Amino acid sequence: FHVELIRDFLPGNPMLNRALRELAARLELPVVATNNVHYVDKEDFPVHDLLTCIRLGITLEDAHPERRLNAENYLKTPAAMRALFKDCPEACENAVRLAEACRPALPQGAQVSPRFPVPAGETSAGLLRRLVEAGARERYGRLTRAVRERLAYELDVITGLGFADYFLIAWDAVRYARARGIRCAGRGSAADSTVAYCLGITEVDPVARNLLFERFLNPARPTRPDIDIDFDARRRDEVANYVYARYGAEHVAGVATYQTFQARSALRDLGKAMGFKMTELDPLVRRMPYVRADAVEAALEHFPELRADAFRNPRYRELYRFCAAVAGFPRHLGTHLGGLVLAGVPLTQVTPLVRAAKGVVIAPFDKDDVEDLGLFKFDLLSLRALSAVEDAVQIIRKEAPAFDCDRLPCDDAATYAMLQRGETVGVFQLESPAQRALQSRLRASGIEDVIASVALIRPGPVKGNMVEPYLDRRQGREPVTYLHPALEPVLKKTYGVLLFQEQVIALAAAVAGFSYGEADRLRRVLGKSRTARELAEIGEAFVNRAVARGVEEDVARRVFAWVEGYAGYGFCEAHAAAFGLTAYKTAYLACHYPAAYFAALLNNQPLGYYPPQTLAVVARSRGVAILPPDINKSGDAFTVEGNAIRIPLSQVRGMRRHTLRAILKARAGGPFTSFADFTARVKCERDTLANLILCGAFDALHPNRRALLARLQCGAPETGLFAAAEDAWPDFSPGVKRQMEYAVLGMDAREHFMARLRARLKAQGYTDTAALKGLPEGTFVRMAGLPLRPHRPPTRSGRTVVFFTLEDEYGLADMTVFEDCYHQTGWILFACPAPVEVEGVVGRRAGVVARAVRLLNLNLIRAF
Repeated sequence: FHVELIRDFLPGNPMLNRALRELAARLELPVVATNNVHYVDKEDFPVHDLLTCIRLGITLEDAHPERRLNAENYLKTPAAMRALFKDCPEACENAVRLAEACRPALPQGAQVSPRFPVPAGETSAGLLRRLVEAGARERYGRLTRAVRERLAYELDVITGLGFADYFLIAWDAVRYARARGIRCAGRGSAADSTVAYCLGITEVDPVARNLLFERFLNPARPTRPDIDIDFDARRRDEVANYVYARYGAEHVAGVATYQTFQARSALRDLGKAMGFKMTELDPLVRRMPYVRADAVEAALEHFPELRADAFRNPRYRELYRFCAAVAGFPRHLGTHLGGLVLAGVPLTQVTPLVRAAKGVVIAPFDKDDVEDLGLFKFDLLSLRALSAVEDAVQIIRKEAPAFDCDRLPCDDAATYAMLQRGETVGVFQLESPAQRALQSRLRASGIEDVIASVALIRPGPVKGNMVEPYLDRRQGREPVTYLHPALEPVLKKTYGVLLFQEQVIALAAAVAGFSYGEADRLRRVLGKSRTARELAEIGEAFVNRAVARGVEEDVARRVFAWVEGYAGYGFCEAHAAAFGLTAYKTAYLACHYPAAYFAALLNNQPLGYYPPQTLAVVARSRGVAILPPDINKSGDAFTVEGNAIRIPLSQVRGMRRHTLRAILKARAGGPFTSFADFTARVKCERDTLANLILCGAFDALHPNRRALLARLQCGAPETGLFAAAEDAWPDFSPGVKRQMEYAVLGMDAREHFMARLRARLKAQGYTDTAALKGLPEGTFVRMAGLPLRPHRPPTRSGRTVVFFTLEDEYGLADMTVFEDCYHQTGWILFACPAPVEVEGVVGRRAGVVARAVRLLNLNLIRAF
């Protein structure tokens, strides 16, 4: 034992230290100097104090015993500590001795790999080989030499690195899910593995696609495999619970995430602690783009919606400085959406455990740190798109019991025609404005085009200038060329464009003779920041080995320069293929079963790029009617009635679960015959009952919403003179009804907001989204509608370009706002969400290039 001495310059501290030294002498214990460190530099004290206030839920004006009283809790240097304890030098000497005696708390080199429970007399490697062989025969039927050699190679690597148990555990989770009808699909680089394909973990055939196993597991640079599996979001926890039960709760835990301060969270949390009112913070936070906390001041100068004078006074400036100081600091500990760690020993031997807010036990380390601890991570992820697919399948099977979404034809002409029209709202991975624009230009005709689509619209390919060359070569506007004949087999399927990460590996092997393991290391190095010297060394190695294979030095240098420029931007082909298959399935469902599919999408919100209101608009454009809620027909989910979708009672604002259950239970005994019958049979909260009236749920029983609302407010019976007088009152106008429906449901139940303005808009020369499709490039148009999802993606030029979608009653139109227009009108799109009018010209790639964006004339709105 040691007696701790701290000199913090607080009142009473000298007296306390004298008493502690006397106690240590009496007990014959050594003393040790410490400093109770809470921050690094003395200048950090104001930030520490502010973070303490956030933790305690107080402001800087509030006193609290946990707030430090001075700035002495910083990390002092050894010289400063010796100066503080010059009257007791042994205290510092003992501190050094204690530090030197410290050893790592966690076991070094411990075998913590998870173990799969194999049958008696069998090994993990043997079981894996047996399962893979059986799966290969099911997948391929006759096993060709290429398949056998590929499987033998992968199994040798997997078992040689000791990863057989890892693959068996992943197979076991998928087997459990499928046995219970839980839709799942592997993704990521695991789809580069033929073993994973034969085990049923993934659905991408690496042999057919010529994918490289080394992108997933590199024997030349052994790292733990990373298998990502998506499950139906509603049932993912069933699979996780099975894993806990199968391998023991003491061997399984969740993975943590560290949520850090970004601009919006820093402004909100620090501002509250500094005494700002929420009415002061909200306008700023809502307008602030998603940037780092240390980029707030730069954002104020760059983004026009942030140029209000109020955001520039000294009090705000102080807030921005504090935001910069906490940039990247942990804000709170979270739980990884799907990550689980498994160990062959109790986890408490390797890591502390924490019970998260939702009750899950987690290791307080993120996905990278758990690997540093020697733990194996499994990603059992939730994907709402799979939930939507499953829901749609169940709806379809009510009419077509034999329908199988896993056996769809991949050459369906109607589906590809829909993609070519860019009608992909609701389609997994293909519904953003950029993707919709790509589809109409790409004109997909096969599954390879869908897979390429998934990879093309990503920050890397966009910044790497891969999109335009790919499209030009595919459409024949530019010849497909290769710097060297050896590149053709590698790049042929992408028209000579280096699009996928696997192609970098194959290219280095084909040109420079690298092994696939060496080539993957080259890909990893080129994809990271490196010095000029490192780049030169890598380049010389590539060129020298290429020349040794007969490639001309000039060609070798050009190939390397080309690879070096593109390698950091490539996308994982296996991941694109896995997502591409799901994308095609959702496109097929949207094309052939729009009512079932859009009902499924609406039942799995939030999902995808657009809100329910927009999905309803698109469904209407496909000929699917949206039916309002009905107290006798609506249930707890969106349902299909013929070629229409019925809005459920669960969509009504304020609807409580127990109230919904009570309504459905009472209705099971017979339909409600009147408003009075409903109130007699169901105990419903007044606010919920009012919302049911306002959204029209009782229209079939009593069409006058104003009369019903008055009856609810005064508690009058449904019959009698007073009720008769109420029924004679004029009902709300159609416009007011529409506003109330939207406020209660979050979507238009009958008629779109813009439909009631259309006659006035048309008379003034406004074009609607339906008419826009037939206009030639360069046509001047004026349009009006609701702006959706304004965003500023990265551009190769570095200039700001804003894209947003304009919605009206007929559908969607994509708008492009260049920097000069954005600086004049950005505040409207990002700070004032309201109907807008747009003036511009029809663009070369469809949509409109905006020259002006204005708030829609209020007189038109009043006319509504």
